[in-house]
Amino acid sequence: MKDTLAVLLAGGAGERLYPLTRDRAKPAVTFGGIYRIIDITLSNCINSDLRRVYILTQYKALSLNRHVREGWNILGREIGEFIEVLPPMKRVSEQWYQGTADAVYQNIYSIGSEQPKHVLILAGDHIYKMNYRRMLHQHEESGADVTLATIQIDPAETHRFGVVDVDRDKRVVGFLEKPAQTDLRALHNPDKVSASMGIYLFNTDVLIPVLLKDAEDEDSSHDFGKDILPKMVDDYRVYAFDFVDENKKEALYWRDVGTLEAYYEANMDIVSVSPVFNLYDADWPIRTHQRQYPPAKFVFAEPERTGQALDSIVSAGCIVSGSSVRNSILSPDVRVNSYTEVDASILFSHVNIGRHCKIRKAIIDRDVHIPEGTTIGYDTEADRQRYFVTETGITVVTRDYSLFENPVTVDYFTSE
Repeated sequence: MKDTLAVLLAGGAGERLYPLTRDRAKPAVTFGGIYRIIDITLSNCINSDLRRVYILTQYKALSLNRHVREGWNILGREIGEFIEVLPPMKRVSEQWYQGTADAVYQNIYSIGSEQPKHVLILAGDHIYKMNYRRMLHQHEESGADVTLATIQIDPAETHRFGVVDVDRDKRVVGFLEKPAQTDLRALHNPDKVSASMGIYLFNTDVLIPVLLKDAEDEDSSHDFGKDILPKMVDDYRVYAFDFVDENKKEALYWRDVGTLEAYYEANMDIVSVSPVFNLYDADWPIRTHQRQYPPAKFVFAEPERTGQALDSIVSAGCIVSGSSVRNSILSPDVRVNSYTEVDASILFSHVNIGRHCKIRKAIIDRDVHIPEGTTIGYDTEADRQRYFVTETGITVVTRDYSLFENPVTVDYFTSE
């Protein structure tokens, strides 16, 4: 992996994850209580012995930059190892990033300065465990110019992904970006379709001229899936790497958490008794940066006032005070006060839930104070008058919910 440079795309606006992305970049959104979404991909890099990583940022990147600086400054630049944030520099263009390929193109000088043999393009908004060394091994064995990671999906989902046609040697002979429907089927499973995971491994001497050519094409949207890869299939050796899951579960686990529904479900996947996505595997650790908080605390053991959390994740600094928490995730420094019920919800850091509240199927952003007696998640139409509610009924409460009589003043300059 010493000859490989990872380029992690973390600059998207994250519009489908709004309002959680109103004040932060999508990869900086909390996941699983103590993590950020980007921590999953960065942990995959470290666990794969990939020690040169550029993170390309753009929108609302303050908290993301701070998190990377404080939590991922763990490698030695003097020995050629680094995890480094690259903000838009407009070095080769006067535009902001126009697409995934353009983001890499605009950093072509930074990539060239490292002189890597291979460049691995990664996304910062996926939840999965993958050993990139396996992909590199196949890439070199096959003599590929570019290898893309694929996973088998249901044909009904093809409108969400780039799908590929693969021959018996795993060579890609066709590529369609998000087709409404397709006759393509996975090689060994006619009930599935091979979909691109948005992970691309290029030979650098192939990537650079391809990016230069695409940059000169005025009709291009400058996207790997829409423009680069479909054009490469006929002229280059493009291969598919079947996803090998390090999650050690029966079913392969890979989630694109680009929407509120997908984000919510991915979090719920980790609170079950046998979590679908395993955070407790010592052989494939997920690391992050955490502030120092006291241990979580559960107080009161009275018949009608018992502090308890069942089938839930409770982070450091939390106090569950005479209340009941079920199937939920509590990020650091959360307080749930007496006679309150929280069910199937995600609470970000520094949330305070008042007494006699009922919260269900909600995502509550950091620094929010829920006043005493509040009910959320039981009356969709009433919730829509005050909060953001998705089509599937997930209620998102942000720091500016101004219709309460006594909203808490929030210091927006505090750390994310």
